[in-house]
Amino acid sequence: MSKRDDLITLYKKELKEKAGVNADMDLLTKVTIGCGPSIYNKDAASVACGQESELATVKNNYLIKKLGLKDGPKLDEAIKEVCEQLGTSNRNKYRAMFYYLLCVKFGKQNVY
Repeated sequence: MSKRDDLITLYKKELKEKAGVNADMDLLTKVTIGCGPSIYNKDAASVACGQESELATVKNNYLIKKLGLKDGPKLDEAIKEVCEQLGTSNRNKYRAMFYYLLCVKFGKQNVY
């Protein structure tokens, strides 16, 4: 297995254990590939829910630019919900998992 395949397997396991989600493997794979090389960088691979600048990046670069959503309070609420869903004490809120949950929450699977 490749490093990416190993990470996708990890994300699937973490989604099940941390969020109680049975991931659609096809979508999870596409979201992971869409994250590009950031999944291999320790700092960029996860989302820091305590950093406003990080959350603004998720909102602007992923929700608005990638998924094509309109800016508004619903985006901020969804980000907060995903932070809580993955666990506030969980330090490994992997970006691919985070984006996967947001994609499903907004029903934007067709983007991939």
